[in-house]
Amino acid sequence: VFNCLACLGWSAVNVIVGAQLIRAVNGNVPGYAGIIIISACTFIITLFGYKVVHTYEFYSWIPCFIIFLIVLGEFAHSGKFSNLPMNVGSSEAGSVLSFAASVFGFATGWTSYASDYTCYQPVGASRVRIYLWVMAGLMFPLCFTEMLGLAIATATITDPAYATAYQDNAVGGLLAAVLFPPLGTFGKFCLVVLALSIIGNNCPNIYSLTFSLQILTHYAQKVPRFLWTLIGTIIYVAVAIPGYSHFESVLENFMLIIGYWLAIYESISLPEHFIFKKGTAGYTPEDYDKPSKLPPSIAALGAFCFGVFGAVMGMSQIWFIGPIGKLIGNPAYGGDIGFELAFGFGFVSYCTFRYFELKHFGR
Repeated sequence: VFNCLACLGWSAVNVIVGAQLIRAVNGNVPGYAGIIIISACTFIITLFGYKVVHTYEFYSWIPCFIIFLIVLGEFAHSGKFSNLPMNVGSSEAGSVLSFAASVFGFATGWTSYASDYTCYQPVGASRVRIYLWVMAGLMFPLCFTEMLGLAIATATITDPAYATAYQDNAVGGLLAAVLFPPLGTFGKFCLVVLALSIIGNNCPNIYSLTFSLQILTHYAQKVPRFLWTLIGTIIYVAVAIPGYSHFESVLENFMLIIGYWLAIYESISLPEHFIFKKGTAGYTPEDYDKPSKLPPSIAALGAFCFGVFGAVMGMSQIWFIGPIGKLIGNPAYGGDIGFELAFGFGFVSYCTFRYFELKHFGR
């Protein structure tokens, strides 16, 4: 269920950004139109299954990378970058922790459905090579784009034009401020390509949504996958259109909540794999659909509840600040250590519960 929410939520957040980019190119295009265009293109690609999705993902990053290099060059040449001084103290520490939670929530978002794609690897494929390629494929683009985004955002503090562009059109406005003055029509073309790059982000989300729905119950497996894809597309479009005008709050809150859930997921899956299964050799693949031979999940559910408790204790959101989160930084804002506590509570409780579950049930 949480994985379904993650797939739909990230898709909604992504198309909002794409619509902002389109609107920055042509202010007459309403936000909902950009959302529908990107969502429809995503649906068409996922309609044809894994091979088409994989082929599209294999090439779609190339024009995006080229455009980001152009953005980097133009912004560096503009001289608008400012190395903003950062104060020290408890309030700053709280802000850094809260921002780190956002970054973690974004970066770890692929964890829960990566297996939908690794299962297509040959049986004899090196697990070490897969791990290293996935790590490189995440670390380089995440660090590059996030640092580029941070650099451009500094101009909103020192340059009124950038501040106005961000206020009017958020991310789309900022990129337009970098590209439009020096590049003109070509800058607009670059922004349109970046808007369409959201398709590459959303294809794995919507394709994996169908698997998550079919895992919930065998009845869902009787429904063709393309219908689940269509239903999922309609749902996230319905979420994104009203969320368009509230992008920052939607993004911040959703990312942090997903970070909590994924931290709990990891606190259960990692010890199960490394401690109790003792690696890949501990799995019996043919038992995947035989409940009588699988763990009864008492330990996992118990650890999940403890993980939620840890997240609540350490969270720092606009709608709630946990008692531990309040102790960090300014009491009015706190500092978010929800995902750290969620992982810690989940890990310790799962190891404890799983030991007794394995001892009693033997599976």
